Amino acid sequence: MSIMPDSWIRRMAESTGMIEPFLDRQERKGVISYGLSSYGYDARVAPEFKIFTNVDNAIVDPKDFSDASFVERNGPSCTIPPNSFALARTVEYFRIPRDVLVICLGKSTYARCGMIVNVTPLEPEWQGHVTLEISNTTPLPARVYANEGICQFLFLKGDGPPEISYADRAGKYQGQRGVTLPRL
Repeated sequence: MSIMPDSWIRRMAESTGMIEPFLDRQERKGVISYGLSSYGYDARVAPEFKIFTNVDNAIVDPKDFSDASFVERNGPSCTIPPNSFALARTVEYFRIPRDVLVICLGKSTYARCGMIVNVTPLEPEWQGHVTLEISNTTPLPARVYANEGICQFLFLKGDGPPEISYADRAGKYQGQRGVTLPRL
């Protein structure tokens, strides 16, 4: 398995729509950086957020998820309460090739502020907006900026395609758009 360089990411984005919209350089001036990097792609967070709250005393249950567990916010930034959590999504829509697995790491700018971004691997032939889990591990409110970089995706090319891809097994998050809640 090899990590794929900027030239491969650019070629795949331009020829197959692997990443849309795609920026073939790093945008950095006055923003948390996003766009193509040496061995990855820094994605942006869209301006739609679902912030977890305990106002209605809901229980977070992945088998019976209630939308009473969060409040929705849209705008140029989102403030996540102390020791809390928000769901968001990438601006970019991804289409993963059959012989590729994608992993995601949070950007160091946010990590150094105590905010952790979690995303499960993007499996072969998965496509959609990536739902982002953003945790504020600090005892203070923390701000996230929409339409700026939030995480980096690394593309790992397998020695060959898998026997069964995410699309083949009709994965439950295939083609998701917007912030997607847990499904059973």
